[in-house]
Amino acid sequence: MRHRTLWFWVFVGPFAAGLALFTYVPLLWSVYLSFFDAHNTVSPTRFVGLDNYASMLGDGAFTDSLGTFGLFALFIVPATYVLALALALMVNRLRHAQAFFRSVFFLPAACSYVVAALIWKLSIFNGVRFGLANTVLGWFGTDQTAWLSTTHPPWYWLVIVTVRLWLQAGFYMILFLAGLQRIPPQLYEAAAVDGARPGWQVLRYITFPQLRATSVAVVLLLVINAFQAFDEFYNLLSDSRGYPPYARPPLVYLYYTALGQGQNLGEGSAGAVILALIIAVGTVVQARWFGLAGKED
Repeated sequence: MRHRTLWFWVFVGPFAAGLALFTYVPLLWSVYLSFFDAHNTVSPTRFVGLDNYASMLGDGAFTDSLGTFGLFALFIVPATYVLALALALMVNRLRHAQAFFRSVFFLPAACSYVVAALIWKLSIFNGVRFGLANTVLGWFGTDQTAWLSTTHPPWYWLVIVTVRLWLQAGFYMILFLAGLQRIPPQLYEAAAVDGARPGWQVLRYITFPQLRATSVAVVLLLVINAFQAFDEFYNLLSDSRGYPPYARPPLVYLYYTALGQGQNLGEGSAGAVILALIIAVGTVVQARWFGLAGKED
């Protein structure tokens, strides 16, 4: 038994040490900084209590960034859910080359968010005269569009949502595929015997109820990931003349607060703690609401 324990720590120890050093220690130190006046330093000495938290909650820019999250989640959560489920249903019905298409749709999940954002910005939605999107519009005689312009209509939302949709739909497709493959085929056979028509009836009364737990988990992960949006907003819009309305999510705002010109690490840490608490509370509420702990019916 002692020999097994030794080899367990030989393999797990480096990972556990890296997790503690690069994740848990910074998290605890961030909580510590949130109670101090920390301008341009990570070793503050003046204790300010809850002043940083009060300052962040009273900052209109921070509360507006939470509104940006809500708008982004309103777009990306249902769009990703529907697309991932549709891809999973199509791939699951394939009798040949299922592994190939599963890999093809999942492949974007391995791509860097920074690289994908730059591809979207420089190749697809680039400027007014160039880019794949404007080239296609020109084929149909449609006026070309400045996709990342800060004027109205806010076309930049189309750019931001599509890049995130392309990056993450394949990952959630895999989750739905795992759920679909757990459904006993006898249920579909019994539904056919009872006269259920293939298509919407089977999907509504058999597939959806059996995917209940998977669907709840997917929605929770999508909402959490929407809270953590950073790369696409920063790389697509950071060089515009200030951020347009509803285009600065919480992490981008906290980045400029803590690492911008003022480098107020105390308020930035307080905002990060507030954001973490909002994510935790929101996750628990959603889990209770949807009944994540319940069994699949």
